[in-house]
Amino acid sequence: MPKNSYLLIIMLLSALVCPVAKAQHKIQAPAKDEIIYHIFQRSFYDSNGDQHGDLNGIRGKLDYMQQLGVTAILLTPLYESAFYHNYFASDFEKIDPKYGTMQDYLLLVKDIHHRGMKLYMDMETQYVTEDHIWWKDGINSPKSKYADYIIYDDGAHTKPTSIVYGLNGLLGYDSVYRKITTVNLNSPKVLDYNYRLFKYWMDPNGDGKFDDGVDGFRLDHMMDNLDNKGLMPHLFDTFWNPLLNKLRQVNPKINIVAEQANWASFGVDYLTHGGVDRVFDFRLAFAIRSFKKSELIKAADSTFLLTPAEKQQVIFIENHDTPRFSYGVDGNLSKLKIGAALNLLLGGIPSIYYGQELGMTGTSGKFGGTDANEIPNREAFEWYKSDQGKGMAYWYKLKGPWKDKFDNDKPNDGISLEEEKNDPNSLWSFYRDMISLRGSNPVLIQGGYKSLQNNNDQIFSFERAEGDKRVVVAINLSDKSQDGVIQPTTHLVSIKNLYGSIKAGINSNTITINLPAYGIGVWNAE
Repeated sequence: MPKNSYLLIIMLLSALVCPVAKAQHKIQAPAKDEIIYHIFQRSFYDSNGDQHGDLNGIRGKLDYMQQLGVTAILLTPLYESAFYHNYFASDFEKIDPKYGTMQDYLLLVKDIHHRGMKLYMDMETQYVTEDHIWWKDGINSPKSKYADYIIYDDGAHTKPTSIVYGLNGLLGYDSVYRKITTVNLNSPKVLDYNYRLFKYWMDPNGDGKFDDGVDGFRLDHMMDNLDNKGLMPHLFDTFWNPLLNKLRQVNPKINIVAEQANWASFGVDYLTHGGVDRVFDFRLAFAIRSFKKSELIKAADSTFLLTPAEKQQVIFIENHDTPRFSYGVDGNLSKLKIGAALNLLLGGIPSIYYGQELGMTGTSGKFGGTDANEIPNREAFEWYKSDQGKGMAYWYKLKGPWKDKFDNDKPNDGISLEEEKNDPNSLWSFYRDMISLRGSNPVLIQGGYKSLQNNNDQIFSFERAEGDKRVVVAINLSDKSQDGVIQPTTHLVSIKNLYGSIKAGINSNTITINLPAYGIGVWNAE
């Protein structure tokens, strides 16, 4: 859903002080590597020629995702909505027809599971539009059976309350304005409805096998005190934990990841009190974008120190609500590769946003109070050198007053799957290399994280360790060659390259390195 200004978030983060941890921090990770591919499906691949990405388009590209190396898929909401992003539902129980049918969905889920992959569904049931039955039947009708499903500001139920930021509606990219209100999560009927809704998506045919259901949910804009209004101040206790506990009784393996509404938070309260398994590590994402060693150390050490052993952080560098990482580094290929390396090697559960692996660019627009502002971060996946061809999902260029403003796709600019797939030096190839490196070195999946001290302010170094297995990573954050001396955590007798050709030496139980500009070194240390 639309968020606060990205620049405001950065300012808030810079004002906060993070504890710097010195101890080894254990990262909880599944036995099998999990790398999430986060898809804004309307922009991914169009299978039927209407320029809207769809479920069959995703299914047709599962081979691509497996070739890249990802093992799980996170979709944005599928349910019906007047808005292109499908947040603010008009019907939680129907799939947006532009995406396809329930049969298309079930075929996709079964194909994903047949390949040994996982599927996560994005849910935001805290808000509905004026098109929803709860609104249509309940407005002006205090005796409606849906009377307590949404919150009203008056006893006559003529004024549905506002949503986040005090908004009462939103102008769509297509110039259609829809009213939006807040769902009454205090209502036992709403809690029961959510249980039945989530349970259905976990096991659509109800046979208890879950092969046709999702493996988990992303909870968008989850809050204990929704929108800090004080209307529903203890939702972790009164809504979320009761809901999630009941869902786990249905399927104990279901995985719940929360998007904490406060991006300046590490989300620890969600993990310890909110009942979720994972949160998104916004603090680390912003630190990676900073290219500052001190920020990286603080955010990474704090992340893995504060995260409970049985919980996980989702590590990412971009998503559907943030500017593209490439925009922030002006498309610099070396910086893009550093972003990829940190995304995949630091720890936690990595998430790659569709097109990130190509270096797709974009940042929020300035079109006023409309959801068109986020379209530049959600443009069509660039399959072809020409940016034209079968499957291109240019839905946002079909209508609306800003349809001619979205032009981040440039033909022949080196940013497309066609241009990068066969280039061993491309960003796409680098992502495959890093994912392969994880697969061949389990310590990069399950090992503990620790920042390693060194004598150079431009070199960020850390280790991943489990038992007697240890991998050392050093990254030059600058555009000039840098020498460094790294202090390991234990006595070493040998160090060998795992990636690239940058040599490291052992001298008096220190690691000596010379990194080229924006160089990345990865070594097995014994």
